[in-house]
Amino acid sequence: MRRTLYNEDHEAFRETIRDFVAAEVAPVYDDWEHAGHPPRDFYNKLGELGVLGIQVPEEYGGAGETSFKYQAVISEECARAGVSFGGYGVHVNLVLPYLLKYASDEQKRRWLPPFATGEMMTAIAMTEPGTGSDLAGMQTTARRDGDHYVLNGAKTFITGGVLADRVLVVARTSPATPENRRAGLSILVVDTTSEGYTVGRKLEKIGLRSSDTAELAFSDVRVPVEDLLGEEGRGFEYLTHNLAEERLGIAVSSYASAAAAVEFARAYVQDRNVFGRPVASFQNTKFVLAECATEVEAARSLVDRAIEALDVGELTPADAAVAKLFCTEVQARVVDKCLQLHGGYGYILEYPIARLYTDARVTRIYGGTSEVLKTIIAKDIGV
Repeated sequence: MRRTLYNEDHEAFRETIRDFVAAEVAPVYDDWEHAGHPPRDFYNKLGELGVLGIQVPEEYGGAGETSFKYQAVISEECARAGVSFGGYGVHVNLVLPYLLKYASDEQKRRWLPPFATGEMMTAIAMTEPGTGSDLAGMQTTARRDGDHYVLNGAKTFITGGVLADRVLVVARTSPATPENRRAGLSILVVDTTSEGYTVGRKLEKIGLRSSDTAELAFSDVRVPVEDLLGEEGRGFEYLTHNLAEERLGIAVSSYASAAAAVEFARAYVQDRNVFGRPVASFQNTKFVLAECATEVEAARSLVDRAIEALDVGELTPADAAVAKLFCTEVQARVVDKCLQLHGGYGYILEYPIARLYTDARVTRIYGGTSEVLKTIIAKDIGV
């Protein structure tokens, strides 16, 4: 079906990203996977290209674009090439919305220009070893001491945590109340060079191996009060504000991964011969690819509607939950079927389908598990 989501500007941007990936990412991507992250100067290259500052206001050195469509193009082009931009997604799609909405003018002047150039890379630290998705149960604390907070605790599963220069750390600044377990949480924008701030293990994952994921520890880290994001005690409220966009971003990348899997499989079965015939000539191959293409088309339609809704401020948390749930489940089914069409070679990492397979598993976990999303959707439909 004809796609109407993008205009000529988006397609010109797509060509720029495609050329950049071909020149700067694809030739060295295996090295990134072995290292566990891109080299630090890669983010400076993204800054020079203008990618990090697309949605940063012009007065802070960005392009001032409000549409999510450019981020969607990047997701599609990375999936098409079977690569990723490391911690870029967290930096731009997760952290930036918090800074744009809750940072003071003074904080924006300090943080947004280096954010856009890649001089200051960011991450967000919510999850703790013993709490998982139960943010209200977090144990990290930030005690006020004059003109500083004293931060103590630990975080885990922090994407971008190895290379980040500033991390949005969610901590308890006052006790929870019996009426509201979520009360008393605040967000501190912590300088990673602070004394007592420690990057622990770089966690070894089965997928997304070019994206660094770390454990963080804080031992009496002194954080200036001017680095509190928004108001004290409103952290949980702030965290829920960006969930819809975060989940849509995962839905887009999942759809793009499924679409890429179909293309990788289509190319492979046309070139590969079995029993003297191309694998593509067998009826089973045709049927499997037809099923996958149909699912991808459905996911694309849902994603496009959700992006349009986000751009006009109409994407609800339930809408985003639907998009993420459907697209991640489609991704799982399609990538698995397309790997099967590769036979034994699908299990070999030199083939991009293998990378898509291992990368896909986490999308039904992070940003809200499928089970959490089903709860949200059920509540929205009144059950």
